[in-house]
Amino acid sequence: MLQGYVYILTNKAKTVLYTGVTSDLIQRVHQHKQKRSSGFSSKYNCNLLVYYEVIDGIEAAIQREKQIKAGSRANKEKLINSINPSWKDLYYSLT
Repeated sequence: MLQGYVYILTNKAKTVLYTGVTSDLIQRVHQHKQKRSSGFSSKYNCNLLVYYEVIDGIEAAIQREKQIKAGSRANKEKLINSINPSWKDLYYSLT
């Protein structure tokens, strides 16, 4: 079964949150950092990985992403603070 990752990125000022899902977290965050896509995260400079979850099954990860996206910013901040209260960039601890 393929693992999935749900992640939250923010910008330097921590004013914008982007929630995504992927099967390769390191590669996907690297793509965000390199601004390889011209979407929301690139437009708002969301390139700091502040939260992620490892989930068994990509379909389950997609469902979890939808659940997080449907929540309020306050709920997303609670998730981030639960594992990363200083909001440091977790990408470098993965590589």
